[in-house]
Order: sequence, then structure tokens, then C-alpha cells
Amino acid sequence: PLWISVYAGISALVFIAIYYFVDLASSKKYELPPEGNQDKVVLKEIFGFGRAFWFITALCVTFYSAMFPFQTFAIKFFQEVHGTSREVGGNLSSILTLSAMIFTPLFGLLADRIKKKSYLMMFGSFLIVPVYLIMAYKVDLATPFGLTGNVDININFFDIHTSIPVYLIIPMSMMGIAFSLIPAVMWPYVALVVDSSKLGTAYGLMTMIQNIGLFSFNLLIGFSNDLFGASATNPQGYIPGMWIFSILGFSGLFFSYLLRKEEKTLILKN
Repeated sequence: PLWISVYAGISALVFIAIYYFVDLASSKKYELPPEGNQDKVVLKEIFGFGRAFWFITALCVTFYSAMFPFQTFAIKFFQEVHGTSREVGGNLSSILTLSAMIFTPLFGLLADRIKKKSYLMMFGSFLIVPVYLIMAYKVDLATPFGLTGNVDININFFDIHTSIPVYLIIPMSMMGIAFSLIPAVMWPYVALVVDSSKLGTAYGLMTMIQNIGLFSFNLLIGFSNDLFGASATNPQGYIPGMWIFSILGFSGLFFSYLLRKEEKTLILKN
């Protein structure tokens, strides 16, 4: 895994270099529109951002805090609560990344054609609310639809041969949809409610607050798991932490609703 990370880092550096030279060549060959003037950053102006921006930022914090901290122990959770192997736990966790690869561009195209974008964020937030409780309490949504057993996955090229329980694929797929949908709408939405001259500041502030939230909730979830003795012999110890994730999903739904109310007063650019 570490060598894969090294390869990914080197690849990123190579592609950034390629992009730089392509951009340089394009600027000489084509007449590009001038860049917008960037005003001097004044810290006190940060508090001048409209309510829509702060609702989006709050959604950003709750959304990513409901996703990334879970991924840090997802494999262990599936092993100790659902009795899967490490490989199956990893495959289940990777559903989020796979979903983002496939569906984020598609949801982006959908968002470009829908004016009431907050509805999409509300739907994505709504999906997060039940999934953690479904997994914590081992709710089987597959059997009522006649779906039982495991799904066998065999990809010889990647040497992947695994069998994943159907009842776990459903909640993880719901998470995958949310993981693809909300970012596809949320990040571009900022450009609609913040002046272009302040856009860099807005994104930087939003990312900073997001990371503060990630730091805090990683500590909180770890503390919760330790406090309640989450382990293979005490799988119920994971339940309080899963409730925290569900509350974050509900909070995201609430901020999406507030954003929808604010959206009615905004004149969107598209």
C-alpha cells in the first residue's frame, strides 16, 4: 500500500507538470479571457460572507465528518461487528471511492441542469442518516427483496476474488451515492453565492473549517469507541459512535434545508 501511495504521488506530480505546459502552450496559441481581479484579502471581510456560504460550510463539515472518520476504522468495524474478513471489509470500504469515480461526474452534469441544487444536497444528506444505524444494528434490507447470500466478485486482472454479503452492499451503496452526490453539487455551489474576487478566500476558509471538523470528530469517534469498549467481543460498543455519524447526517439535512430557504432569495448565475 505504501508503494501504491508513492506511485500515486509521483503520478500527481507528473500530471501537474503536464498540465502546466499544456496551459502555457494554450495561453500562447489561444486568446483566453482575462482572469478576474483578486482583491486584497481582509480578514474582517470573512464575516461578510452571506448566510448561504455559511450553510454550505456547515454542510461541508457535517458531511465529511460523517464520512472520513468512519473510513479510518471501517475495515475493523466490518470484521468485528459483521464477522467479515479483512479483504471483504476493504472491498466494502472501497465502494465509496468506486462510487465517487463513476457517479460524481454524472451528478455534476445533473446539477448543471437543475436550478434548485439544494434539493440534491438534501437528498444526499438524507441518505446518510439511516445507513450507520442499519449497519450498527445489522438491519437486513436485502432479504425482504429476495436478495440473500453473497455477491461473488472475480476480477483476474487485479487478482480480486472475494464474496461480499448482500445486506452490507445496500447501506454502503447508499453511502456511495451520498459520497458522490453532495461534493458534486456543494463545491461548485460556492461560486454561485460568493463573489469571484473572494472565491479563493471562501474555498480556503471552507477547507480550513472542514479540517477542523475532521480533526475533532476523529477524536470524538475514537473516544467513543474506547469509552464503550468497542471490540470483537463487544460489538455493541460501536453503536454510540454510529449514532454520532447519523446525527451528523441529520445535521447536514438541516443545513441543506436552511440553504434551500436561503436559495429562494438568491439570484443564481445559471
